Amino acid sequence: MAGEPEIDDQKPGHKKLLTHSHPDEFFGEGYNRPPEIRRLAGADLRQAKTEVVAGEDCTSTTDRFQSSLWKQLDRLTVLYRRVDGGQHTGGLMKGIIPEGRWRTTSARTENEPPPLSFLLWKEGRRSIIEGTFRTDDGGPKRTRPVILSSGRYTQPLVFRYSNAKTPARRGYSVQSFVDSVIKEFEALRRRRTIRASNKSVLKSNKELVDDKLRKQVLQKGLLLEFKKDAERILLAVAQKPDGRRNWIVSDQNGVTTSIKPQQITYIVPGADNFNAAEILDFIQRAQNNLDPSLLEFAWLELLEGNKSVTAEELAEMIFGGAEPVESYCAHLLLSRDEVYFTVLDSKGSSSIYGPRSTAQVEEMKRKIIAKEAAEKEFQEFIQLLKSAKAMPPRGKPSKCSWKAEDKIWHKIESLEAFAIEACKDDGQKNTAGAILKAMGLAKIPASAVNLLIDIGYFPVHVNLDLLKFNIRTNYPDHILSAAERLLQESPDPDKDDRIDLTHLKVYAIDVDEADELDDALSATKLQDGRIKVWIHVADPASLVEPGSMIDREALQRGTSVFLPTATYPMFPEKLAMEGMSLKQGTNCRAVTVSVVLHSDGSIAEYEVYNSIIKPTYMLTYESASELLHLNLEEELELRTLGEAARLRLQWRRGQGAIETGSFEPRIKVENPDDPEPSIRLYVEDQADPAMRLVSEMMILCGEALATYGSANKIPLPYRGQPQSKIDTSAYDHLPEGPVRSSAIVKLMRAAEMDYRKAIRHGILGIPGYVQFTSPIRRYMDLLAHYQVKAFLRGDALPFTSGQLEGMAASVNMNARIAKKLFSSSLRYWILEYLRRQPKQRKFRALILKFVKDRNALLLLLEVGFQASAWVSIGSHVGDEVEVRVDEAHPRDDIISFKEVVKVT
Repeated sequence: MAGEPEIDDQKPGHKKLLTHSHPDEFFGEGYNRPPEIRRLAGADLRQAKTEVVAGEDCTSTTDRFQSSLWKQLDRLTVLYRRVDGGQHTGGLMKGIIPEGRWRTTSARTENEPPPLSFLLWKEGRRSIIEGTFRTDDGGPKRTRPVILSSGRYTQPLVFRYSNAKTPARRGYSVQSFVDSVIKEFEALRRRRTIRASNKSVLKSNKELVDDKLRKQVLQKGLLLEFKKDAERILLAVAQKPDGRRNWIVSDQNGVTTSIKPQQITYIVPGADNFNAAEILDFIQRAQNNLDPSLLEFAWLELLEGNKSVTAEELAEMIFGGAEPVESYCAHLLLSRDEVYFTVLDSKGSSSIYGPRSTAQVEEMKRKIIAKEAAEKEFQEFIQLLKSAKAMPPRGKPSKCSWKAEDKIWHKIESLEAFAIEACKDDGQKNTAGAILKAMGLAKIPASAVNLLIDIGYFPVHVNLDLLKFNIRTNYPDHILSAAERLLQESPDPDKDDRIDLTHLKVYAIDVDEADELDDALSATKLQDGRIKVWIHVADPASLVEPGSMIDREALQRGTSVFLPTATYPMFPEKLAMEGMSLKQGTNCRAVTVSVVLHSDGSIAEYEVYNSIIKPTYMLTYESASELLHLNLEEELELRTLGEAARLRLQWRRGQGAIETGSFEPRIKVENPDDPEPSIRLYVEDQADPAMRLVSEMMILCGEALATYGSANKIPLPYRGQPQSKIDTSAYDHLPEGPVRSSAIVKLMRAAEMDYRKAIRHGILGIPGYVQFTSPIRRYMDLLAHYQVKAFLRGDALPFTSGQLEGMAASVNMNARIAKKLFSSSLRYWILEYLRRQPKQRKFRALILKFVKDRNALLLLLEVGFQASAWVSIGSHVGDEVEVRVDEAHPRDDIISFKEVVKVT
């Protein structure tokens, strides 16, 4: 018959939806069915040896349809059910009425069209009814869709049909049906609005709940669902008990395992003696029947009646039966639902569910919409990461581009916080974990670091400690503006009291990469043969007042941070370089400490005053050592400084000073953001003449200031160190130098501070010590300057001893952080330097001590770096061996060496 709907017979015995081979022919030329149809009810229109199953009042008058919307739809939907051995198989695939409400009528022939067939489907927010019916001549009558939307309908039609049970013909108007449906929709909307402000109260008492929650007894052959782990839920068949409570089960993957009772989430009713080999087919059939939209209809009916429901009861409602597949489908719908139902109570693997209130459902829907939007945004971000990761190094997005959009920056910020183990809250940790999981990475900080490097946000050699310690690397605009004003105004409250020392030859000696110079030296021999030394110290306190904006910023920083890759100064760079630092050939403000030495190196006289100096030479340690070695007549003052240093060292040794000098590595990295930056390494020997000279003059200045402060009762940060009871003769058997020094240093006690009077510094062998020579780099030195300069002017001292002690607590903590940061950064770049060396390169190493067996602590002489390695039998402390790099991984802080055994 032309236009007759086709039948899909791929799955005999199961309900199938209405399908049409030629929609245009069936509905009329030019009609296009909307693309996304969600069918709510349907029919098989041709099936051999079937029964017509229809509502008993199908041919009654329209006033008989005025009960509930769902009953009307039931009575207007013609269904065919295959009969096998007298039993109905399948059910109403997308209906909502239990099977018991239908009665069977006479069988029909294979080609006989149905008396009436309707489909109800939805397009967006519109409800549409379409159908076929039998005409007087026995042929099919085609109707256009009737659209129910906002209380209106289109194209009301009058049709006539024949009942299969009686030959009488009756005529009814589609409009009558539409009117009744519309009334029901409006009534539902009114009830929903009323309930929106009220919570649903279920009519369930304890007896009813207990009756519904019948505890199922687990036995062999039952099909059950269990929780394998936090993310997996599987189906399995119970095989046999395992002890008193556990059971051996065979799961859908063919794996046999033992499970605990609390792992069981559902026992499928009616699935007795189930074959484990059929689990996958069972799961497939269940998945084919799943339609979450069915929950909304069940929710409306249960909410209207204030009823609770079990999975089996829901299966009866929406599938027309509670067979194992239908029951499991209902369980899946309920257990996965986040909108319409909530668990009221549970007993073992059984649960009872109640419908949420309308207000709750609307709120849950809003949350789901928000969650879906967030998930879409998240997936777009993951795709962005993958795209950036695939780009070449120089084509990756810049760091600032990741901060352009808040939604992207929020996620990058979470990743960064996770990478440096500094998440502010669980939100950041969870966000980072979700990103790493989506990228297929382990949820560990190292994965976050590598990902941020791969997308170009972090450079390859990112300094994580710099981020972890939250080091201030830049200055805010208001601080920079204040610094600029200071430079322009250049106040000098001590101008009239400064002593002009511009006639002296002044040597400033420092490392070649020094950004600012704090100190310089002068010396001469007096007529009586004694040596007079001037230690000139930069005078930042002439520009910055205690408590000012610039001072408070310096206090928060505590110290300049020196790294192989950069320097982060305590003062704004321009202010430090142009206004405070000593500069060659330029008149500079200074605080000068002049000292006359006895012939044995002890202090004979000292004086402290404000001065003006004009530095003559800016020397590196290497160039100063070379000049000392040349012993030039033209540099008599430098020779005198060298002589003074030797006298001081000899005197301090006589006072119990302990030598701790060793080799110190220095690294300068250029273009550190490049994947392969340039690394320049050199080693400082603290026994070098120029380094010894500067060190002795700084100690001399500290001793003179401590004596000056104590004599005038000036509160200062006096530094001391209890003299350890070390009998250095016990180490005389060790080679002098690094080996002996490293052994002695391990026994020294920590330094102590006093803010009222000088205390002995046993390691240096002096009666007192105040750090004074680096006021541009160290805030504690600046505090000493504030105090001394106020005393020189005759002003009240800015700080009491108690205030100094309070400030020192935070300053010293920042100083310790800066020291740790310097050490970790230095070590990283030493390891990177060693990683790049040819495998065959040999390094000279000094054995400092044996740690265990033949595992020795070594000092690599060309690198100034300590590491351990296994050395051959016959080697002793103080011996020199050759080693090569075996493995070096800077990011993981891994370094290992192997001894190069000489073949004789």
